[in-house]
Amino acid sequence: MGFSCGIVGLPNVGKSTLFNALSSAKAEAANFPFCTIEPNVGTVSVPDPRLEPLSKVHPSERIIAASIRFVDIAGLVRGASRGEGLGNQFLAHIREVDAVAHVVRCFDDDNVTHVDGKVEPVADVATIDTELCLKDLESVGKRLDRARKQSKGGDAAEKLMAALCERLLPHLDAGKPARSLALESDQERAALKELQLLTAKPVFYIANVDEAALSRLETQPHYQALLAHAQAEGALVVPICAALEAQIAELEPADRAEFLESAGLQEPGLNSVVRTGYALLGLATYFTCGKQETRAWTIRKGATAPQAAGVIHTDFERGFIKAEVIWWEDYVALGSEAKCREAGKLAVEGKDYIVRDGDVVHFRFNV
Repeated sequence: MGFSCGIVGLPNVGKSTLFNALSSAKAEAANFPFCTIEPNVGTVSVPDPRLEPLSKVHPSERIIAASIRFVDIAGLVRGASRGEGLGNQFLAHIREVDAVAHVVRCFDDDNVTHVDGKVEPVADVATIDTELCLKDLESVGKRLDRARKQSKGGDAAEKLMAALCERLLPHLDAGKPARSLALESDQERAALKELQLLTAKPVFYIANVDEAALSRLETQPHYQALLAHAQAEGALVVPICAALEAQIAELEPADRAEFLESAGLQEPGLNSVVRTGYALLGLATYFTCGKQETRAWTIRKGATAPQAAGVIHTDFERGFIKAEVIWWEDYVALGSEAKCREAGKLAVEGKDYIVRDGDVVHFRFNV
């Protein structure tokens, strides 16, 4: 099951520096190295402090972290919606990802040119939003024509689609992303999903600041401007210094702690980028533990026990009998499945159980 996050931004904002840092950063608690699928796609481990203590309970021969894919999407230019620059390729790549990490330049540097000649984060965000809204306007306009024709015969689903498109057109025309439209029913949510609009995808912002600004973000005007914009639309902002992250990524894991301390950081900023992308995608993690491996498995939040079992193998879902569930902290504190059972900390759950982020699960199945 692959979940992906597209890295977008204007040219010269530090997008490629960030992607390259992600590509060379070896996960500290996991043997899931970054692996390139295409030149601009890579799978990255999700940092999870729960894995190491869980792995010591048995102890395990290896640790396997959860992962998500990051896609480095070509820098967008004005006119992308009309095919300018690499516009069509850019928009097609965004359509394929599940969420968007929008890198915004929040640093001044005369040696790094800005496409508009000045550093203005909110205007930069608007440039990309405008191009995506223009493309979505085109898509919604075409779908509206079709829905109007098909709803003449009394098709309720097409009537609903036509009504949604009629609300979307002025919304997008005002430069507002589809994700900010207030939806009135589950049917509308399903219809919006069917439209596959670029601006319907969840977004978080990566503020690329200079190293000095990391310790004084509250007084950094570019960062504060982006933060206010993001908060107004309910989006998260992760501040990082891409150049510093590139240096950290090049270091051996043993040398990182000292470097981070000298830079006044508790962990690499990339960890926050990866975790934020994972959370934005609506993902959760459960664990399986044994002598061979301690492993984090990725599920959609709200997944039932059989659905979670199916992530390991379809046979597990098909032949699901029950799930034996222990909360990860209880498992670490008590030190074994048997002791958790004795202490009443092991629950036997059926098909309706919603797996929590942090559950240690042992599935019983019969095929």
